Amino acid sequence: MKTYPVILERGLDGWIVATCPSIHGCISQGQTRAEALANIREAIELMLETIEEKGWEKPLEFLEVTTIDIEAEVLHE
Repeated sequence: MKTYPVILERGLDGWIVATCPSIHGCISQGQTRAEALANIREAIELMLETIEEKGWEKPLEFLEVTTIDIEAEVLHE
C-alpha cells in the first residue's frame, strides 16, 4: 500500500476539485467531499495502471506539504 496526498478545493462552480500533486495531471471533482475523494481515488488508480504504457511522468517520490506564516498587515495592504 502507498499513500498519495490529495488537495481539495472548492471550484468556482461550487464543485469540489481534487488533485493529487504527486502525479502530474491527476485531477478530478465531485459535488460532495466524499464524491470528490472517490473520484480522485479512481483517477489515481487508473493513472498508476497506465503510467508506463503511456510514457507519462512517474509519481514523485518525495512531496512535502507544509505551511508558511504571513503577517496579518501584509494581507490588508
